[in-house]
Amino acid sequence: MKNFFGAFLGSCLGVLLSMGLLVMLMVFAIKGLESSLKGEEEDDQGTEITKDGILKLELNGELTDRQAEEDPLSDLNLPFSDDIRKIGLNKLRKCFENAAKNDRVKGVLLIFEDLRGGMASLQEFRQILEQFKKSTQGKKPLWAYSETYGHGTYYVASACNKVFLHPQGDFRWQGLSAQIMFYKEMLAKLGIEIQVFRHGKFKSAVEPFILDKMSPENRKQFESFLNSIWTNMLEEISSSRQIGISELQKAANELEIKNADDALRFRMVDALAYWDEVEKEIRDFLKIKDEKEKINFISRADVEGWANPDRKITSEKIAVVYAVGGIESGEGDNETIGSEGLAKAIRKAADKENVKAIVLRVNSPGGSALASDVIWKEVMRAKKKKPLIVSMGDYAASGGYYISCAADKIFAQKNTITGSIGVFGMIPNVSGLLKEKAGIYTDTVNTNRYSDLGGIYRKYTDKEKEYIQASVERIYDVFITRVSDGRKMEKPMVDSIGQGRVWSGKEGASIGLVDAFGGLEDAVIEAAKRAKLNQYNIIEYPEWKSPLSKFLNQKGSEDEAGKIIKSLKNKEISRAYHLLQMLRNEKTSVWAWWPFSFEIR
Repeated sequence: MKNFFGAFLGSCLGVLLSMGLLVMLMVFAIKGLESSLKGEEEDDQGTEITKDGILKLELNGELTDRQAEEDPLSDLNLPFSDDIRKIGLNKLRKCFENAAKNDRVKGVLLIFEDLRGGMASLQEFRQILEQFKKSTQGKKPLWAYSETYGHGTYYVASACNKVFLHPQGDFRWQGLSAQIMFYKEMLAKLGIEIQVFRHGKFKSAVEPFILDKMSPENRKQFESFLNSIWTNMLEEISSSRQIGISELQKAANELEIKNADDALRFRMVDALAYWDEVEKEIRDFLKIKDEKEKINFISRADVEGWANPDRKITSEKIAVVYAVGGIESGEGDNETIGSEGLAKAIRKAADKENVKAIVLRVNSPGGSALASDVIWKEVMRAKKKKPLIVSMGDYAASGGYYISCAADKIFAQKNTITGSIGVFGMIPNVSGLLKEKAGIYTDTVNTNRYSDLGGIYRKYTDKEKEYIQASVERIYDVFITRVSDGRKMEKPMVDSIGQGRVWSGKEGASIGLVDAFGGLEDAVIEAAKRAKLNQYNIIEYPEWKSPLSKFLNQKGSEDEAGKIIKSLKNKEISRAYHLLQMLRNEKTSVWAWWPFSFEIR
């Protein structure tokens, strides 16, 4: 009887928990639907801020171009929740615009915990802060506080009016570095030969699989764009902090900043302070004399949702179409560009009567050459109907540049990674692995001499290699033709700056790949100008896919190798694995891809 009641109660508890989870899923599914509907046509009534206070932003997560709603289940580590918190630049932009206009917001406190992001994303965040200071005419101070500053977080924080560092905190200042992993020897030990076909001496996507160090060309391009990014960072920090560039360089070269005291001595920070001392400064600013009275810290959500009485509601829209991630065939998702899905989004914006201009926000290292061409065609179709401006994020390289080059005007950050105009193909030969390591043999029956061309179980003949290389050359010629037509440049000129070479946005502007420096907001302003709009609202495409909806629409579980790779949280390994997964796609064998990713920390 005792076992019966135990089992009965356990079953009841299980049913209740299941029902509770089901209700939660239904609630968030409905919220996701509401969010997607709001993305189509605005607006809710917003919220009101009733008491003076300080906007407090705890910056812990990865900067991304776009964020819809916060994932409320992220802390539960459920299968459909995001592993890494996202901080959308679109949300930050709106947050600071509202904070500048709301009289209740007296200042902003930025707490840097673990902010991560690409070079251009950090620069765009910094520009949002600079615009806030300009629009408030310095009347609303920006404070920055952290226990540790790396290059990326300090680059952003240096735009603030006052920078605090924990007295025992860490301050890293030694310059930028980028590392690449090479797999040639590992593959050789496994008996795997990578057969490579490429056009472009700088097209380095294949190097990790065929070399054990950077080629001279690859090292040259890395040194060039990395130094370009570092120089730009130094110039902006020097301007904000009133420290000479030579002084900043010397501090990095000589490792002169070893601790918090050194950071203060070099004027990199304004004060060393514990949290209560930061609070005291804010209390003094707000003239709070009663020690029992708490500071009113206003949340980001309240500021974002503020019902701005001056906000203009109009039927005329500018569509911001987000192209984020590697380029593949299919629908894609929030972090992958699917040629079908993105083409559909561009077409929808182009055909919608009240959308008067389009801004294509590109943040992509490239991918399938075929999928890139599908998207390029839709861009060409759209620009015949209305102005189409490209805004480049962290990356608009290779296939990412392919889909950008036809735009009426291209904006990029000086720290954007762009170019990489080149293509390649890779086909592994795993016969050595199967035969020598596993004792597995393959045998083949063909109807024609080359029926098994494209397979991975043998070495290719010279004739077969010439056949595949010819395909690479043809696609490269199409690529530089697209760029030549879109940028109004002679093909030989495009070829000379192509060859797979990667450029910073600053370098790209000097050779004609980029028209102007600026972020997404600058591109929107340009689009409005070309569409002759004085008032407009923003509408975003494609539809945002919530973590829950992605989970419910999964077409099969992730393979075990993918789960292990993902758990390592190493971007280089993950990207190499992703590249090999992409190469398994039978729809294409030629790629326009920039394979490396690194963050400024």
